[in-house]
Amino acid sequence: MPHPRQFTRRNLLGAAGALGLTALLGACGQDDAPGTDTGTGGGWSFTDDRGQTASAASRPNRVVAFVGTAAALYDFGVTEALVGVFGPTKRGDGSPDVQAGELPVAGLTVIGNTWGEFNIEAYASVKPELLVTHEYEKNSLWYVPDESKDKIVPLAPTVALVASRAPLDRVISRHADLAAALGADLNASKVTEAKARFEAAAASIRAAVAANPGIRVLACSAAEELFYASNPGVNSDILYYKSLGVDVVVPGKLDDGGYFESLSWENADRYPADLLLLDNRSSTLQPKDLTGKPTWQQLPAVKANQIVGWNSEPRFSYAGSAAALETLATALRSARKVA
Repeated sequence: MPHPRQFTRRNLLGAAGALGLTALLGACGQDDAPGTDTGTGGGWSFTDDRGQTASAASRPNRVVAFVGTAAALYDFGVTEALVGVFGPTKRGDGSPDVQAGELPVAGLTVIGNTWGEFNIEAYASVKPELLVTHEYEKNSLWYVPDESKDKIVPLAPTVALVASRAPLDRVISRHADLAAALGADLNASKVTEAKARFEAAAASIRAAVAANPGIRVLACSAAEELFYASNPGVNSDILYYKSLGVDVVVPGKLDDGGYFESLSWENADRYPADLLLLDNRSSTLQPKDLTGKPTWQQLPAVKANQIVGWNSEPRFSYAGSAAALETLATALRSARKVA
């Protein structure tokens, strides 16, 4: 779930755009292999989730990507080609941000670390051959600033992979498509073992729901002034969990764009839940930051210590998502009905 303030300078994706993205994903599944990589001088191309085709004389060897996209590609085996990233890469103390995953961030050029920050000179200096990011809004490039997009886009072909309103497994498969087009071996043991782990974790969620039915889950995000109840119909991972049988709370009064319902802290208890999935990105408040919020302290799931950290901008790889599924399965098995 993109942070609410990150949409203040962009037009939100409406219902028509959502339907378009869903239809496009249906047409561009992994079996269709929309990415084409000859690697033998015959040219390279990849059709992204905007329906746009990026092309080059040969496979791109200098890729700059949004940090979360880069982390997923790295998990699939795109390593040497990644030369730069933008988006939340390092925390204030210099440690990798949660969205960086297993990326060796010390060896990458960080083009921008915060929302609205994109150093065009640094980007040009790494001689990019491809820019890759997510698409949360129709025909948009996530974390590429609107005000400088016209200067950035001409420097290299761009690829955007849809990151919302499609289930997690489908979004992961599209990242796999791109990774393969960039030369990754999807049959490598690291990839196949991660996929097997992901599928086993999904099965464990189904089993946990069956063994301990009736546990209501709320995906949420906390800020100083507002508590956000997330919409499982938009967030790809929560949409996937719902398909596995998890009873996820659906907010009744969604904000524009449909990502969440904004609640004042006085109304944070509007949706009773037994288990909270709490956004753990560096831009959000964590349980230690919320001790002064009386309504937070009174939430049944908080009193029962039934809180699971949730990266609401998932790492779209099997390796990056398997642990999140396993954690949820464990929490569902042990949760008590408290709401």
